[in-house]
Amino acid sequence: MSPVPLRLGTRSSALALAQSGSVAEGLRALGREVTLVQVQTAGDLSSAAIASIGGTGVFVTALRDALLSGAVDLAVHSYKDLPTAPAAGLVIAAIPPREDPRDALVARDGCTLGELPAGARIGTGSPRRTAQLLGLGLGLEVVPVRGNVDTRIAKVRSGELDAVVLARAGLARLGLLEEASEVIDPLTVLPAPAQGALAVECRADDVDLVTLLLALDDPTSRTAVTAERSMLRALEGGCTAPVGAFAEVAEGDDGPEIYLRGVVAALDGTDAVRLSATGPTSDAAGVGSRLAAELLDLGAADLMGVTRV
Repeated sequence: MSPVPLRLGTRSSALALAQSGSVAEGLRALGREVTLVQVQTAGDLSSAAIASIGGTGVFVTALRDALLSGAVDLAVHSYKDLPTAPAAGLVIAAIPPREDPRDALVARDGCTLGELPAGARIGTGSPRRTAQLLGLGLGLEVVPVRGNVDTRIAKVRSGELDAVVLARAGLARLGLLEEASEVIDPLTVLPAPAQGALAVECRADDVDLVTLLLALDDPTSRTAVTAERSMLRALEGGCTAPVGAFAEVAEGDDGPEIYLRGVVAALDGTDAVRLSATGPTSDAAGVGSRLAAELLDLGAADLMGVTRV
């Protein structure tokens, strides 16, 4: 007798379904059938700014409630949307191989950031992107936007906006990479902690499923994300904080090392602190927390509280 299909909880957007579908395919390759169960979250039901409808967790809570109630067996999240505090009774059982975490620009006439004229209207719903874009000193007007990827790109095509900034990973997963006029160098704009990574979550006491999902886990992606999110957690910043982080794993003199860059920026772009740290991959969380401590020593907490935009 075949096992009962696993019920995978997912948001209903095209991007969420693409992300969850990739995990479902991985599980089917392991011999398990999967049924997608669409769950509406607070973030899906409102077009208001994320911070005004609850901030961190608005895309997550309903999925976690479905897990804890037994309505679904596992859920797939964009890892950057997860609160940094662990959820009681749940475990991130797998982090599949991460997509390129960089931001991407979709602009009229194929422009790059540097080619956009002063006064160009550039859309983003992210305080992190807003702070860093304003900090470039290019004279751009940053316009708040919400909506799915297609909706944001349509604002450029219609001329309502000159450009939007999106996660490259989302464009890749939707087959829309050709829309990007520039993939933004992290030296210019650091991505969000855990951007491009998926978190596959299930109940901690479902030992068989935890074991099965381990086959989908990518240790290098987990190491990088652990460092980035450890930094974010130590800063006490949520997914809406003006915080960027990018970790890379490379071979060092004494074995694999992690190189982590972090930034905390004032929302109005007037100031920012940027630092980097390195350490062994076995201490990814420690690298992140130490970098956060150094950022705080340089005034990061004050910058996260600036709200003059």
